[in-house]
Amino acid sequence: MRKVDCRSSDFLGTFCNVALSMVIVVFFAMTGRLHAQTQNSVTASDSTATRVMACTACHGERGQGSRDDYFPRLAGKPTGYLYNQLVAFRDGQRKYPPMNYLLAYLPDSYLREMADYFAAQQTPFPPLPKPDVGPQVLALGERLVLKGDDARHVPACIACHGASLTGMSPDIPGLLGLHSKYISAQLGATRFGTRVPIKPNCMQQLTTRLSEEDITAVSAYLSSLPAPANPAPAPAGSLKLALTCEGLETK
Repeated sequence: MRKVDCRSSDFLGTFCNVALSMVIVVFFAMTGRLHAQTQNSVTASDSTATRVMACTACHGERGQGSRDDYFPRLAGKPTGYLYNQLVAFRDGQRKYPPMNYLLAYLPDSYLREMADYFAAQQTPFPPLPKPDVGPQVLALGERLVLKGDDARHVPACIACHGASLTGMSPDIPGLLGLHSKYISAQLGATRFGTRVPIKPNCMQQLTTRLSEEDITAVSAYLSSLPAPANPAPAPAGSLKLALTCEGLETK
C-alpha cells in the first residue's frame, strides 16, 4: 500500500487535517463519556450528615441558622420539639410549601434521625440585627417574657421555656438565637391557627390573649438577648410548668 503524503497537495492536506480533527473530537467525546460515567458511578455516603444536606442549604451547615429572617436555628433544640415540627410539616399542620414538599414521603424513623442529628449540634449563635424598636417596646417585651401579665392570665415565657430561655427536653424549644421577624411570624401563625402544635395546644390558647403590640414587643426583646452561657435545654421534668394546658389554667 502506498503511503499518502499529506503535504503533496492542498486537497490531501485539507483532507488529512479534517480527518485528524475528527479523530481528536471522537477521542475527547469518548473520554468525556467515560469521565461522566465515572462521575455518575460515584455516590455520596449514606450518612445522616448527607441526608440532612437539603436542610443545611437554608438552616446552615450544622443548623446554626442564617442571616435570613425566616430560616431559624435548629442546632441544640430539644429532639422531641424538632421531631414534632418535622411531623407537622410533613402532615400539613404547619404550612410552608418547600418544607411540606421536602418531607412529604419521609417515614417517622427518618424524621427522628434528622431531629436527633440537629439536636446534637453545638454551634455558636449567629449575630442578630438590633431590633428596630424603641425602648418602651423593649420594656414591654421584657415584662411579658420575665413576668407575664396576671391580669390577662398570661404567664411569663420563662415559666415554661426556662430562666435561661433555652427550653426543656423533650419538646419545649429555646427562644434565643432567632430573628424577631421569625418569632413574630410564628406567634402570629399560632394565634390564628395556621401553625397547629400537637396537643395539648398551650400556645394557641395563650397567643389569643396577646395583642399585636405584645407580639412585636416579645419578639424584639427575645431577639435582642445575648447567646446563653449554656445553650443546652433543661433536663426533662426539671421545670415546674406554669400551665396545665387543660383550659390554659395557670398553676
